[in-house]
Amino acid sequence: MQYRIDPKTGNRLSVLGFGCMRLPGKRGAIDQDKSTALIRRAIEDGVNYFDTAYMYAGSEEALGRALQGGLREQIYIADKMPPPLCRSASDFDKLLHKMLGRLGTDYIDYFLIHMLTDVETWKRLCRLGIEEWIQVQKQAGRIRSIGFSYHGGREEFPKLLDAYNWDFCQIQYNYIDENNQAGRSGLQKASEKGLPVMIMEPLLGGRLADSLPPAAEEIFQAANPSITPAEWGLRWIWDQPQATVVLSGMSTQEQLLENTAVAEIALPGSIGEDERRAYEEVAKAFRSAFKIRCTACGYCMPCPYGVDIPSCFAAYNTAASMGKKVGRSQYMNITGAFRPSHHYASLCRECGGCEKRCPQKIQIRAELKKVAGKMEPFWFRPAMAFTRAFSKKGASRRSQ
Repeated sequence: MQYRIDPKTGNRLSVLGFGCMRLPGKRGAIDQDKSTALIRRAIEDGVNYFDTAYMYAGSEEALGRALQGGLREQIYIADKMPPPLCRSASDFDKLLHKMLGRLGTDYIDYFLIHMLTDVETWKRLCRLGIEEWIQVQKQAGRIRSIGFSYHGGREEFPKLLDAYNWDFCQIQYNYIDENNQAGRSGLQKASEKGLPVMIMEPLLGGRLADSLPPAAEEIFQAANPSITPAEWGLRWIWDQPQATVVLSGMSTQEQLLENTAVAEIALPGSIGEDERRAYEEVAKAFRSAFKIRCTACGYCMPCPYGVDIPSCFAAYNTAASMGKKVGRSQYMNITGAFRPSHHYASLCRECGGCEKRCPQKIQIRAELKKVAGKMEPFWFRPAMAFTRAFSKKGASRRSQ
């Protein structure tokens, strides 16, 4: 495992960080045994930076349990406090107390203000007294470093960097998002200010690892058939020394082994001109095939009307990249054919709550209309009803 130094603290951080938003489990329930085994194997392999958040259901508790038995002192924990839940000064203490309790620790190494998108959100927190509160928590040792995770546009990021004496920051960054959100310019500006920069969504929620369009995969194969799409994505970021830690939301041992292997060899400045051209060509192919840039982070959920927004978008993108037949089959399976209730796009009532929470600033209501128009032809609902009835009948027979 390679390590990069946090210039603010001198901490020696693993270049691969463990993102705990996608721990193993089913239907939103984390499998503690598998998570513990995965986290402990990551520590054995040299990973020492673990990222969670108050809003990641069950994640803090799962991480805390996995670290029992003396592992806490071997690693650095990053945790995030959500601004929407901070309505008064007393909420800061309440949220931190819950976070510490869930983690089973009395301090957080890297404490983030979660999902900042603009300076005004930060100013609102300042009016509640967050700057003074941070100082108190630092003096008490409950918070070691203070930072923020960013999900806004390019114009607001420099303003936020200058709005407070931050210790670090976290941005979304990958070869598709080189010029989106904070982008390369934001990465460089943060580094120039002496901040370590943590990278989230290096593989766009796994899309750059296992959901590349066939044309994009062919480009990578032609450039170097021995490198997997996931390795291509991670190497692009580790090629840049300004990136301190690259977070990967690993949920299997196979993903962990692949990522730690790449983390051993991906050095800054190791990408050649031929490879850079391959990245540019793949990015073009990706953008032309994927119509909606959803990372399936789930911040838009739950929908009060039952729409499974990330799944709808995933099937829509599949139809665009792999054909309408494959996409519609996926759409029917994941939006209701074999689920207890319906979750398809046309259930949307355009309340807009999802758009306020979307880090990618996707116009979700408009995109869901497109999804419904393409994925729900006149025969869609009758076909769904027939499939569900047939499935239930079969299940009834098997139970007899």
